[in-house]
Amino acid sequence: MSTQKNIGHLVIIGVGLIGGSFSLALQRALHIERITGVGRNPNNLECAQQRGIIHDATHDAAAAVRDADAVFIAAPVASYGSIFATIAESVPEHAIITDGGSTKQSVLRDAQAHLRHTERFVAGHPLAGTEKSGANAAFAALFQGRKCILTPEPGITDATALETVSQWWQAMGAQVMQMDAVEHDHLLAAVSHLPHIAAYAVVNTVSALEQGTHDPFHFAAGGFRDFTRIASSSPAMWRDIALCNREALLHTMDGLQQELDHIRTALAAGDGDALLHHFTTAQQARKTWLDERSEFKQ
Repeated sequence: MSTQKNIGHLVIIGVGLIGGSFSLALQRALHIERITGVGRNPNNLECAQQRGIIHDATHDAAAAVRDADAVFIAAPVASYGSIFATIAESVPEHAIITDGGSTKQSVLRDAQAHLRHTERFVAGHPLAGTEKSGANAAFAALFQGRKCILTPEPGITDATALETVSQWWQAMGAQVMQMDAVEHDHLLAAVSHLPHIAAYAVVNTVSALEQGTHDPFHFAAGGFRDFTRIASSSPAMWRDIALCNREALLHTMDGLQQELDHIRTALAAGDGDALLHHFTTAQQARKTWLDERSEFKQ
């Protein structure tokens, strides 16, 4: 299949880090005649226009997509049902709709419930991001060398639309792979969603300590900063992700709790050998992971 060279009208719903970076990266790869940003924050939309992320802005998603050739949704995943319902009657039949949401089963359910042409919807998730948010945080190289997972529905997703979206991500420098939505949600619950939950929990645990004469945060150094960096991410966004991937996340949290219980038992018993085993196993697993990831090598 041939690569789509140009896009007439691209609509981005949610012009933040992911949506803004998608626009900047795709503009480097393709000619896009017009880009409309949809959002609720006028200051953020103004910033996006000033940075050349979008050409025009609106709060009205239904009006924005009326003549769209492509729609990219980068809004909180809990809002997808409302977004799909809003644009369903006005988005053209030929338009390709795709997204960058962190959960995929909930997104596909919402698409099936509201969109008229679900075959033109290609669910996707770029495994890239920072703890920063908003159009001002967007940059074109965000997806370079990163994986992007597409979760097409067998027998439903249009092959041409799937190939086109895949080529867009490849043109932006991403490594594209396809996966079942259920598998995606379970994997991401473990390697992305659980770490965010843990970071929030650790910060709250330290914050709740009896301070006495000293604030414990005054003694936090690099280790605490590095471990809890992602607790600076948007609480509202991660609330939505947690709820939309609730079952898979609960399963991984049970696994974490079990591991903490093992470590607690060893600690309570003064069992240094058991503690060493847990710590060494984790250290070796992390080393193997880092050794296999060239982008993390210094």
